[in-house]
Amino acid sequence: MRYLHTMIRVGDLDAALDFFCNKLGLVETRRMENAGGRFTLIFLAAPDDVAAAQDKHAPEVELTYNWDEHEYGGGRNFGHLAYRVRDIYAACQRLLDGGVVINRPPRDGRMAFVRSPDGISIELLQEGAALPPAEPWASMPNTGSW
Repeated sequence: MRYLHTMIRVGDLDAALDFFCNKLGLVETRRMENAGGRFTLIFLAAPDDVAAAQDKHAPEVELTYNWDEHEYGGGRNFGHLAYRVRDIYAACQRLLDGGVVINRPPRDGRMAFVRSPDGISIELLQEGAALPPAEPWASMPNTGSW
């Protein structure tokens, strides 16, 4: 058995792609438009997984955009997606600079949480050992739920 992908429904495709690709750093690997079913599927992979994802051998996130439906509740009920990052402080700064709220800052140098435009919780985990605590993260409070 192999993990393939996680599907999340998005209400605003442009906002979702901006978040997942431009801010979080995922890469679109393929897209399928289904006019009859009135939906679009977009598959995204972490940069280090792109080559394997194109051969369908890496985990991906599937964004499902239903053309006629734009509001979904229960994002928190989904749980979260988790990504390992090389430098949690740099990743959080890039997101913050992109206008993303850091819901749970990486005070411990190891873990942070943000949310997508559709309320999906995203966990960021430092690769390897935790980084030494650093400002502004060490004293930054939580914002909202994560």
